[in-house]
Amino acid sequence: MVGQDIVREAIKAYRDELESSIIYTFLAQKLKGKPIADKLLEIARMESRHASFWALFLKKRGVDPSKIGYSRLKVSLFKLLFKIMGFGLTIKLLEVGEGEAIKMYSSMLKDESLSDSEREQLKRIIADELMHEDSFIEEESKIKEFLDHVRDAVLGMNDGLVEILSVSAGLAGAYGDPLNVALGGLIVGLAGSLSMGIGSYISVKAQKEVRMSILGRIVGVIKSIPETLYSIVDKLLSDKGFSGKAIDSIMDDLRSNKELLKKIVVEEKYGVKEEMIEDPGKSGIYTGTFYIVGAMVPLIPYFLKLPITIALPFSLALAAIMLSIVGFIIALSAGLSIKKKMLELVIAGLGAAAITYGIGVLASTLLGIQVE
Repeated sequence: MVGQDIVREAIKAYRDELESSIIYTFLAQKLKGKPIADKLLEIARMESRHASFWALFLKKRGVDPSKIGYSRLKVSLFKLLFKIMGFGLTIKLLEVGEGEAIKMYSSMLKDESLSDSEREQLKRIIADELMHEDSFIEEESKIKEFLDHVRDAVLGMNDGLVEILSVSAGLAGAYGDPLNVALGGLIVGLAGSLSMGIGSYISVKAQKEVRMSILGRIVGVIKSIPETLYSIVDKLLSDKGFSGKAIDSIMDDLRSNKELLKKIVVEEKYGVKEEMIEDPGKSGIYTGTFYIVGAMVPLIPYFLKLPITIALPFSLALAAIMLSIVGFIIALSAGLSIKKKMLELVIAGLGAAAITYGIGVLASTLLGIQVE
């Protein structure tokens, strides 16, 4: 990265830091009186200092930072998201942006045009960005249950959307009566909701039983022959490259802390984390409920008895919006590219609908059904 490349990156960094400072200040004002507000103000000031660094950086390269404005639309969207999604998910979205900034800053460190002072300041900025996540561990824990079940919710809603969108598109291609399409889609949606909910319950219950069995066995071994587990941990640490001195120190701690011993064995050897053991009932409810929520979206125009020529594109538009929201949630919870995931789901969903619509048209032609 040389010349104009680093200037373009610096302009983007300056704008991002300005926007972050404004957003964190807004959040602090909205949460005034709560302990987290002070942390938010501190981070807002930190982002402002980062913006000052980039302003000076640009001035040295002949760019006037006063002519670089921040995106009012982006700031407004974050304010709206805070009102809709709450603080926890808003912070998750901010962290996605900070992760991208860290990658960009790390790449910029390799540029030979940076002075030693600029390079050191940029390293401190990267360290600041990395520290942000630790500031919100407690707040994120408040939405932990939602994030734990977001997979079930998203799986259910996405399946409901895509399957019923495809079914309704196929029926629209075969029949001219929107009410027939709506009722047909509703019946399939209800059946699918029950099937998905029960399937999720059985699957998670079986998984929970396996994990609980492992935990039970480990607890039994700790009570009867803990020496066996010490040998297992010793080998695990040795395989990971720990020195003999470090292993001896760790083993001394484990002999006086049986709970830690259990945690290391079940997580490192069996890949089981107690906090990741889901509730089968909640999993089934989340999956089934969100399936029918997703299923109802593409059926709305048909229940309104709109002509097929209007209902079909309206249904596709509603589905595209919901698929975008689902993609947004998936990307947000998993730290993926938001644009890429949203586009991926929309293309897949509408593509499936187009294929089944074509099948429906073909069926209507073969059966001699006139579509109005």
